[in-house]
Amino acid sequence: MSVLITNNSSKVRIKWLASVTSDAWLQQALAHPIELLIDHAHCERKAAGAALQMMFRYLCEPGLAEALSPLVREELEHFECVLEILKSRGRYLEPLHAPPYGAVLAKSIRGVEPERMLDSFLVAGLIEARSHERMSLLASNCPDIELANLYRDLLTSEARHFGIYWTLAEERFDRKVITSRLQELAAVEAETLIELHCAPRMHS
Repeated sequence: MSVLITNNSSKVRIKWLASVTSDAWLQQALAHPIELLIDHAHCERKAAGAALQMMFRYLCEPGLAEALSPLVREELEHFECVLEILKSRGRYLEPLHAPPYGAVLAKSIRGVEPERMLDSFLVAGLIEARSHERMSLLASNCPDIELANLYRDLLTSEARHFGIYWTLAEERFDRKVITSRLQELAAVEAETLIELHCAPRMHS
């Protein structure tokens, strides 16, 4: 299943997200484009690591490695692309204080199988969906043409990544179970974004 969006001026609503990004986040992001880009690089790296971790955790799960291995490669390609832009501007990766977003979602993943597998797919998918929404906003509003084009170029793959995780879930779980749990996790995801983080982050 692909991410479904509707676009009303610069606002983008993604079907599976329980909230839309605030104007405050966009203003903060646009005011600090390089810091956001550094965080974006970290996000691509973490997304590749999360998919790779699932490949190791569910080593013998039929069809999982075939779906996630290309995703890992694509996330790393995006990571390298962002690094190139940073280097061209005299910057590189720097340690950044992480917002609570990732940690809160990770804690929401249940620890017993098969629920752990389902939650892992859905949390990864929600993060991809939020990335898609925010990159859409940046592509439409960023005055820096190179960065606007970067975000625009990544939109299709971000939507596809959510679709991969949805498909992995749908192949293994009843759709009603998936939808119900996704609504619960989407509510948690939205709750973490109510208060804007003090520094610009892709997921803050």
